[in-house]
Amino acid sequence: MIQLRPSAERGHAHHGWLESYHSFSFADYFDPNRMGWGNLRVINEDWVAGHRGFGMHGHRDMEIFTWMLGGELSHRDSLGNGATIRPGEAQRMSAGTGVRHSEMNHGIEVAHLLQIWMLPSQAGLPPSYDQHTIDDAELRGRLHLVGAPVGSAEAAQAAVVLNADVRLHIGRFDGPAERAELKLDPSRKAYVHLARGRLTVAGQPMRAGDALAISDESALALHDGEDAEVLVFELQP
Repeated sequence: MIQLRPSAERGHAHHGWLESYHSFSFADYFDPNRMGWGNLRVINEDWVAGHRGFGMHGHRDMEIFTWMLGGELSHRDSLGNGATIRPGEAQRMSAGTGVRHSEMNHGIEVAHLLQIWMLPSQAGLPPSYDQHTIDDAELRGRLHLVGAPVGSAEAAQAAVVLNADVRLHIGRFDGPAERAELKLDPSRKAYVHLARGRLTVAGQPMRAGDALAISDESALALHDGEDAEVLVFELQP
């Protein structure tokens, strides 16, 4: 089963300095049919104005992945980590027993990002942080394994290790020569989010912000991209 979730059907919030689209129920946006997919709980696409951001706030028992699409964001947390995240950098934070952090845009350019929350495989883990730079060549015309579960056979190949039963692939496709196929376990769920451009996935033409909720499928074909950047999640049933 493949269900298209058009970009226009996402929840939307505009707070002046922050514009956000919610793929699943979040904050003031509530849809009982969109509480998550498998163990994927949140995909928020955010635009954060310059010199603004999210002050110190807390999380627990959630795996949080941030992927920058434009601009930059400065991260500080109660574990003592401090870093600036830019496009091509994968950030993973395991909230575990509890962590506080801030995300601020100290520049002039609007920061454009995806923030993704996944349910962890185990509650009560120690909080932790990781960040890894991914070269464009690793993403170009293919699906690159960016995140894999801790202890899995694929963990050594992934940019970041997740305390969640999720495999996250990211790819960039432009033109008919750039195409990929991903084998799926039909007993699990999958989710495709197109971050930018246009792309055909499993025969479905997609535009930026569109998503596919997938179950009972054994493979995905991706082709005919136009400046496309796509995230593909392999998830729990």
